Amino acid sequence: MRIPVPTRRLPCPLEEATGLASDEVLARRGQYGRNDVVVRPRRSTLASLREAAGDPMLWFLVGMSTLYLVLGKVSEGLVLLGAIAPLLGMDAFLHHRTRVSTEGLQSRLAARAVVLRDGREAEVPAAEVVVGDLARVDAGAYFPADGLVVRGEGLQAEESSLTGESLPVGKRPLGQLPPGEAPPVEGRYWGLAGTRLLTGTAWVRVVYTGADTLYGSIVRSAERGARARTPLQQAVAQLVSVLVMVAAGLCGVLAFVRWRQGFGWADALLSAATLGVAALPEEFPLALTFFLGAGVYRLARRQALVRRAVSVENIGRVTCICSDKTGTLTEGRLGVARVLPSSDVTREELLRVAALASREEGQDPLDTALLEEAARASVPVRGGWVRATFPFTEERQRETAVVEEGAGLLAAVKGAPEQVMARAALAPDDRAAWAQRVSALAREGRKVIACASQPLDPASWRGGEPDQGFHFLGVIACEDPIRVGVREAVRECREAGLRTVMVTGDHPETALTVARELGLGGARPVVMTGEVLEARLQDAGAPPAVDVVARALPAQKHALVRALQEHGEVVAATGDGVNDIPALQSADVGICMGERGTRGAREASSIVLLDDDFGTLVRAIAEGRQLFDNLQRCFQYLLLVHIPLVFTAALLPLAGYPLLYLPIHIVWLELIIHPTAMLAFQEAARPGRLGPSRGRSATRVFSSRDWVTLVVAGGLLTAGLVWGYDRSLGPTRDVEHGRAVALASLTLASACFAAVLTGLRTRTARWICALSLGVSVLLIQVRPFAAVLGLHPLHVDDWARVALGVLVALVPLLIGRGLGPVSGRRAPWPAPLRRHTAG
Repeated sequence: MRIPVPTRRLPCPLEEATGLASDEVLARRGQYGRNDVVVRPRRSTLASLREAAGDPMLWFLVGMSTLYLVLGKVSEGLVLLGAIAPLLGMDAFLHHRTRVSTEGLQSRLAARAVVLRDGREAEVPAAEVVVGDLARVDAGAYFPADGLVVRGEGLQAEESSLTGESLPVGKRPLGQLPPGEAPPVEGRYWGLAGTRLLTGTAWVRVVYTGADTLYGSIVRSAERGARARTPLQQAVAQLVSVLVMVAAGLCGVLAFVRWRQGFGWADALLSAATLGVAALPEEFPLALTFFLGAGVYRLARRQALVRRAVSVENIGRVTCICSDKTGTLTEGRLGVARVLPSSDVTREELLRVAALASREEGQDPLDTALLEEAARASVPVRGGWVRATFPFTEERQRETAVVEEGAGLLAAVKGAPEQVMARAALAPDDRAAWAQRVSALAREGRKVIACASQPLDPASWRGGEPDQGFHFLGVIACEDPIRVGVREAVRECREAGLRTVMVTGDHPETALTVARELGLGGARPVVMTGEVLEARLQDAGAPPAVDVVARALPAQKHALVRALQEHGEVVAATGDGVNDIPALQSADVGICMGERGTRGAREASSIVLLDDDFGTLVRAIAEGRQLFDNLQRCFQYLLLVHIPLVFTAALLPLAGYPLLYLPIHIVWLELIIHPTAMLAFQEAARPGRLGPSRGRSATRVFSSRDWVTLVVAGGLLTAGLVWGYDRSLGPTRDVEHGRAVALASLTLASACFAAVLTGLRTRTARWICALSLGVSVLLIQVRPFAAVLGLHPLHVDDWARVALGVLVALVPLLIGRGLGPVSGRRAPWPAPLRRHTAG
């Protein structure tokens, strides 16, 4: 991880161990703000009570307990009032888990800091640390902000809160900044807010404070994730509205029928209220909000900072990745591999012209590699004044510098070989020979540039860029190694049916070699230039079968993203510069490279990758797909339990049977359903495995086969409950016995459904299933508990009927899980269309 250092933020050179004066502190606080990670008011007691009051179960308990007390059933009323406590406790716990990505992160920030002010050390609140402060951090203390380590020995830090790395990370002082206005600096030279120093004493020059720190980015991402509303949330809200209206209608019908059957107004109200709470689908929006909050936090731990909550949803739907090559698929660190001068030119002369056409302040990897190679060869570069520069652009694909050379001027140009050779005086045979050499180097995966020079007469030169008459000097080949783990990530995408298109400005042969090394597109990657792609899109409209787009312009990248979207793809696009903003904004998920990304690219993107690694992007997609799978299984569980609960609560009273469920039974079931739904299905993505993609069916939670499975399994359990309840009543109409059988069936089915849907792969799922089943058996079989709940303990034959009914209901679910999802992996592009196109 590399973080840029804006030099304007530093009050003095790094080697100067001087602090700030009081007036500087005030000025810098006014300029950069306080060191508050997020401005968030403290939650008042009234706000917490208002949030808790939004739970309909609370009002159900209050209303039912009041009704029982009015009817003279004091014990039942008091039991229902007592049930409010565990319900509120569970709600508080779930809300705490939803906010843990923000509040848990904030708790790891330093409370106080030691800084050097006015020539002496002073201990101040961490919120008063400003950009430019020189802070001392002792072993065991947290870094108060993000800063460069300037002094210290034997330093090790614990950074699990940011990176998930459990082992200590070594830190070392940075002696001197690299050249440039905002040079990137490796993570080993940084002390980061929210991380703790384990050994040694470090002096840190603060560069970023508050929300500008990496920690602040995570906190603000979690805050946005808790507030934003996604399309899936809106769809679930609409579903809930429909279910609420249906439930209200059923409640009215049930109340009227019970009253007409002669059960009295109290029974009619109790029946309607009990059915209403059983049918109320409040778990669905709660589960969705809870799972999205967990997704924001998990992606942050995966080095992917979510700037918009909708991205947690969209990242799991991605079917195509348009990825940059340099710095994402490769390390983004160029080095000179071959120097091939012309026959009449020395190696030093070629390097000198290449260096003259390069700029230190630009931070371009190619310029850096050329300047470093010239320095290693002891080639004098800057001897005269640079009169004019004509920088590299995507359209020009070359860079020219006009420098003073003795009494005259020299124009030095470097750039794409075809551009430079077109402006040089070369014989046809020489041109063909050099083109062949360039192709050979490009096939080796090298980035090839050509260089040329031309003397200029100061009297006749009018300040424009020379366009012809250059003397061709030769070519230089650089290489950028593939990032560790990217090959495996590309293979994982291919196996999961996730299309990957590499978009690069490199030569087609270079891009083809890199694609083959990555395994992109299989044995025969399809490569075409940006011009060919643009022509294809204009002619056919449909995106061609392409794996690599070489010599691509930003407008062509944007056009590719739009074309893919118009033909059903959900596109993730990566970028780091201002020229990438159109593609980042148009993509379903715009992903900015955190190390190299400009502020404009960050603002246009929805996710920021801290380490610029393609593997991190794939892991983020895996987390997004796993998130939807978790949510889907959670909703399946809720429906499987609520279908028999609602139908038996409605049908049996309508048929003239005594009430099957009392309010206390609904409370008991909800205390099982809520934590099971929220906590048992929090499975993390498994390494090396991408789940199926949903494509553009963003709001379609279940397939047709899923619905059939849910209806059949829920219907079978409903039939089993009715049969068991009717058999258990017996000739004496023992309602307490029948209710015990029904509740035993529901609680056993809840545990079994959760076990099948989760596979018991997590410790939390195993504990919740075991506890819910164990507590239920205890409440039914222990007579004092059963008496309070209005139940009779069950016999062995009763438990056998319960197990049989649940087992029958599990059969369609087991069959459905064994068959797997109907849709998921998408087929790759048709084989007949896959042909190699270069140029």
